[in-house]
Amino acid sequence: MARLSIRIDFGPDLRVGPGKIQLLEEIAALGSIAAGGRALHMSYRRAWELIEDLNKTFGKPVVESKSGGKKGGGATLTPLGLALISRYRAMERAAASATEAHLEALKREIARTS
Repeated sequence: MARLSIRIDFGPDLRVGPGKIQLLEEIAALGSIAAGGRALHMSYRRAWELIEDLNKTFGKPVVESKSGGKKGGGATLTPLGLALISRYRAMERAAASATEAHLEALKREIARTS
């Protein structure tokens, strides 16, 4: 099955792609960076590095961390983090719609040669 994947390059080493977006979605759903990373089979350190990459790219936080306490810490997305997911997913839908006929044609070509 063919599918389109989008990666946005803002400059050298400043990228947003499906992995970072999925991490943000997991953090939003699970309420912590550690849990979001675990859901994607990555270490807390790796998850934190990806969040820091996003913070660097946009010049402000995409995730707000809360220190531990009686109920433990946690994390929530900032308005920028939520907008990033929304805009990225909208771009994905628009690109998928715009390229649907081309992907189908390529799938038919592959099926002919198999």
